[in-house]
Amino acid sequence: MTATTAAAERLIRIGEVARGAGVSVRAVRYYEQQGLLIAERSPSGQRLYRQDAIALIRFFQQMFAAGLTSRRITELLPCWDSGHTDAEQRAMLRAERDRIRAKVDDLQAALDRLDEVIAVTDTHP
Repeated sequence: MTATTAAAERLIRIGEVARGAGVSVRAVRYYEQQGLLIAERSPSGQRLYRQDAIALIRFFQQMFAAGLTSRRITELLPCWDSGHTDAEQRAMLRAERDRIRAKVDDLQAALDRLDEVIAVTDTHP
């Protein structure tokens, strides 16, 4: 990013980030405390974030929902930021993907079973 681009980028306040990402202000602060987000400070001390913080927080939420820890997400961030990985990072990414795939398969099996129960109960008054 050039200095001109950085200067032109509008920084947004914590409330705007929280609203845009659909999380609480407290959650945004938590992500910052965990080292997942970096805030700049206004002259009056208000937290200011780049606009991509909203997309990052949505990514964090997805990863948390999939069972990743904040530490694991921190390990993923260099991959997100640069688009490049080393062999160890790729192995970690694949292991997480496999774990999530197994979870999805388990959830699909549970959904299929519920559909069977619904089908049976729909035929009885």
